[in-house]
Amino acid sequence: MSRKILIVEDEAPIREMLSFVMEQHGYQAIEAGDYQAALEKVVEPFPDMILLDWMIPGGSGIQLAKKLKGDDFTRSIPIIMLTARGEEEDKVRGLEVGADDYMTKPFSPKELMARMRAVFRRVAPTALDEPLEVEGLRLDPVSHRVTAFNDRLDMGPTEFKLLHFFMTHPDRVYSREQLLDHVWGTNVYVEDRTVDVHIRRLRKALEVHGHDRLVQTVRGVGYRFSKN
Repeated sequence: MSRKILIVEDEAPIREMLSFVMEQHGYQAIEAGDYQAALEKVVEPFPDMILLDWMIPGGSGIQLAKKLKGDDFTRSIPIIMLTARGEEEDKVRGLEVGADDYMTKPFSPKELMARMRAVFRRVAPTALDEPLEVEGLRLDPVSHRVTAFNDRLDMGPTEFKLLHFFMTHPDRVYSREQLLDHVWGTNVYVEDRTVDVHIRRLRKALEVHGHDRLVQTVRGVGYRFSKN
């Protein structure tokens, strides 16, 4: 699944240019031209990053960043501020409300991509397809292999995607509907009970060294991946 980048920019030509650059580099671009539209786009499955202009109709980038960073569900979404303001005081304000980086217009697409990769490495290393490991269970997104204490585990592509999502979002409960959106995608019709079938298959694949206990059922709510 390609990572989603929300572009919040009121000038259509700049917004379209950024969307083109994102898609060229394999990202899924989502656009918003004002404060309210941006808020409406920050819903589950959440964007993986937000490129946020300082001046937007209906509010400001600073206000939006402050709101998102103050919410438990959205505070982990990395934000890069994009603005024509270059004064140090303005940069400090942006960073103080929680922005992860700051770019002054004009900038080159090459610099933007470099900054994005740097932010992903810093705040969300798993978004860069780096191997994930929990208590001897290791998932390598590049080679598409899962091992448990170096023993190769066999699982289907859906179970792999489900495990990858769980390992990158630990200790949080997800409903069946949320898992469908995150793992299967919003454009695919799959019944809720299909999630239960793939959870059982995933647990079966993880049984060999007892890692199936990491995939926990939260009665009446959904599922959680946790060591505790």
